[in-house]
Amino acid sequence: MSTWLITGCSTGLGRALATAVLAHGHNAVVTARDVTSVSDITDTAPESALALALDVTDPAQVAAAVAEAERRFGTIDVLVNNAGYGYRSAIEEAEPEDVQRLFDTNVFGAVAMIRAVLPGMRERRSGAIVNISSIGARLMPPGSGYYAATKAALEGLSGSLAKELAPLGISVTAVEPGGFRTDFAGRSLTQSATPIPDYAETAGKRRKENDTVHGTQPGNPGLAAEAIITVVEAPNTPTFLLLGSDAVAAYDETARAQQAEVDVWRDLSASTDYPPEDAQE
Repeated sequence: MSTWLITGCSTGLGRALATAVLAHGHNAVVTARDVTSVSDITDTAPESALALALDVTDPAQVAAAVAEAERRFGTIDVLVNNAGYGYRSAIEEAEPEDVQRLFDTNVFGAVAMIRAVLPGMRERRSGAIVNISSIGARLMPPGSGYYAATKAALEGLSGSLAKELAPLGISVTAVEPGGFRTDFAGRSLTQSATPIPDYAETAGKRRKENDTVHGTQPGNPGLAAEAIITVVEAPNTPTFLLLGSDAVAAYDETARAQQAEVDVWRDLSASTDYPPEDAQE
């Protein structure tokens, strides 16, 4: 039995994962900004579930949640940074305060959680950290630049963290889901207040009022939760995991397109070195 602390459990993947973790017989610290939104999950397993109020942008709440989880269960074996939300806007349209709030939640909130659980994991020389990213970090769609930037930042952090923690027996996995049938593109999605007409045919097509995808996404959150549990418990936990057939297809297509562009400009790219005879010893 291990103890999982999962952020952002009120809806979607976080809720599905908390439910699955408990079904597998593990302890689950189930968190949300509004703790009443997860009480139905924890009520089903009062001995192994703990509901806590947690806003990952509030340092006091982060510290209190980790301390209470460790007091109740002794250790935090798995941290899942799932809390986050989407934001759609052309780069020029975005309100600076909205962008700051997005990064505070999607990036710095995850960093705060990681820093809070690592002392215990390092002491035990064991643990797992799962950071929920998005295929958007790779696709970089028009209208989702700021959201994609937060997830790209989280993935860059995850890659370095994995190398730092591997010698200490702690795994780090960045998860890139595709489209899942959650509330991500519904209530949870935010956007710029005032669109600029010049972006109507690019960023504008992804605004909520023009989005017809919500409710028809191919991904099943319950199966995604099972997949995450599988990789965390695997002896060779991956540092990178795609979730959803659409994510796999998009990854392959993007990788091929990037490789093709590298090949076109390969000679120019390689031409910027000093001549070999000028190389420094």
